[in-house]
Amino acid sequence: MENMDIAPLVLTGGAILSEDIGSYPSGIIIPVDKPYRWTSADVIRKIKFAAVRHFGKKNLKVGHAGTLDPLATGILLVCIGKATKLAEILQSHDKEYIAGITFGATTPSYDREKEIDRFFPYSHITAEAVEQTAASFTGEQEQIAPLFSAKSVEGVRAYEIARKMMKQNGGEGIDETAAALVRSSRIRIDSIELLDFIPPAAPGTCMTQENSSVTLSAEQGKDAKINVTDNSALGLPKAILRINCSKGTYIRALARDLGEALGSGAHLDSLQRSRSGDFRIRDALSLEEVLDILKK
Repeated sequence: MENMDIAPLVLTGGAILSEDIGSYPSGIIIPVDKPYRWTSADVIRKIKFAAVRHFGKKNLKVGHAGTLDPLATGILLVCIGKATKLAEILQSHDKEYIAGITFGATTPSYDREKEIDRFFPYSHITAEAVEQTAASFTGEQEQIAPLFSAKSVEGVRAYEIARKMMKQNGGEGIDETAAALVRSSRIRIDSIELLDFIPPAAPGTCMTQENSSVTLSAEQGKDAKINVTDNSALGLPKAILRINCSKGTYIRALARDLGEALGSGAHLDSLQRSRSGDFRIRDALSLEEVLDILKK
C-alpha cells in the first residue's frame, strides 16, 4: 500500500466514528457486503450521502476498489477520504468467489439478468465431469469479457454498449460486430473447488424455448433497475464452485466457457465475492450497519 504514517481505519461492526474527518488522516476503508441487485454505484451514492452528512464535508471523496455485478453479493471495498488513493492498489489484489453455475441453458448476459436464449443437452453432466473440466481452467489464460460487463471499451462501459445494441435491435440480441468490441484480457485462476453439485430434477436431453417456464422473478420490485429471471422450475443441473483468481476475472465468462467445454451451455446462477485481498466476507458490514454507524 501507499506509504502513510498512519494506516487507514478499517471500519468494523459497532464502531463509533468521530464527526471530524481530520481524525482519519489516511481515510477509512469499509468492507461492505453489497446487497443483491444493487449496483456498486448505488452503494457508493448511499454511503456518500450519509458520510457527507456525518462529517459535514460536501466535497468528501468516496469510491470503491473494484466493481461488483448487480446480481452478485459480497465484498465491496468502499474508500472514504484519502483512502480513495489506495483504491487501485486494493483492486489489484486476488479475489475469491462462490459461484452457482447452471448447465443446459445460456443467456445473453451469461447470468440471470436476461432470459434464456438457448437450451443444450445436459444429461451427461455429472459432478465428476464438472470437477475434471474445471481443473483445466486453472493457470494463466486469455479470457473474453462478457459484453454485459463494466469493462471499458474506448472510454465506454461494455454494458452500456450491450444495452444500447439490445435496444436498437428490439431486444433481439447483439451482432458479432458489437461482440468484437470487447477485447480479451490476461487473467489467472489459481484454484477451482467443487463445493456441491445438484443433479437435474429429471433426465434431460435438450429443452426448447417453447417448453421452458422462464418468467420474471417475483422478487423484482417496481423500482428495481435490474431484471432477474427465475429458471429454477426447469430443474437444470447446477454446480457450486469456490474460485480463487486474479483481478479482472469474469466469473460469468468462466461459466460460459465451462459450459462450452462440457459440450453444453451454462450461465451464472448466483455469485458472492467472498474475499478481496485480505478482506473476507465474515468481516464485511451490511449496508444497514454502515449507515447506522454514520448516523451516530
